[in-house]
Amino acid sequence: MTLVLGIDPGSRITGFGVVRDVGKGCEYVASGCIRTGSGPLPERLQIVYRGVREVIGLYEPVTMGIEQVFMARNADSALKLGQARGAAIVAGAEAGLEIAEYTATQVKQAIVGSGGADKEQVMMMVMHLLKLTEKPQIDASDALAIALCHAHTRQSLTPHGLLGARRRSGRLRL
Repeated sequence: MTLVLGIDPGSRITGFGVVRDVGKGCEYVASGCIRTGSGPLPERLQIVYRGVREVIGLYEPVTMGIEQVFMARNADSALKLGQARGAAIVAGAEAGLEIAEYTATQVKQAIVGSGGADKEQVMMMVMHLLKLTEKPQIDASDALAIALCHAHTRQSLTPHGLLGARRRSGRLRL
């Protein structure tokens, strides 16, 4: 049974979701949001980093999935999102987690079966797959979807010997 952390990064709200991969599916463990407020960007990035670090310390996942940056209409927003992503990735790397990145399309495909699914469809499938009785906050739902996508990807790669990265002398090797 592996604990999997999913991160939906944002410079104002970063969603997190933790699921337990039990081999033939996943169980809900926790989810929530790291809210950074509207202060200067360096302070918000520090809040993201510390928040992800706190979640990792509390739940002790062994692996983390995070959404890749997509090119938005506003380049400034995409850059801020990328920086928030970086803060979350550093927190995971510092804890020694195996980290994988997924596009929004990959996550939607894994959860709903369609890369063009909307957020409501993703949330409904997350609730169904994890047997949730209440709707999670949208950023937390997205993070749970990323965690589920990562768990499913790990399940399909492990039997083929394609997963099992090891850290040696600061470099990631397969």
